Amino acid sequence: MPESSASAATTPTSDLNARYGKGGRSRRPLVIGGLGVVILAGLVWLVWAAWVQSNPPVTSQLNGFEIVSPTSAKATMKVDRTKSVEASCRLQAKAADFSIVGELTVTVKADDPRHQVLPVTLTTQRSATAVVLVGCTTADQHRPH
Repeated sequence: MPESSASAATTPTSDLNARYGKGGRSRRPLVIGGLGVVILAGLVWLVWAAWVQSNPPVTSQLNGFEIVSPTSAKATMKVDRTKSVEASCRLQAKAADFSIVGELTVTVKADDPRHQVLPVTLTTQRSATAVVLVGCTTADQHRPH
């Protein structure tokens, strides 16, 4: 009888372990840890990118414009900079058919006040109906804001 109880105590798994050795450690914790590191790095990058894009070094706003003559338009724009950097702001005068009839790039020097309202006069090829502020850029910020 003791033999039958001893053979009943051995299971197929213990027989395989006795014959081939115990299986290796599971890779699941390593995979979960690696996946966690990748997700954390992605979230850190996402927060950084959102912060940088939401806080540009220069922002601009068109306060208003006036069509003075068939060859001239006046505009007023507000420029705000977070630090003293040189900014280039581009304005366009557009005709009734939306074609660009005048364009001007205004340079705001680094030593100018950080927050200012600038009057601008654009010379046009023909009568304009609107003035559009394309935006301002700096050496580090290539897309206009």
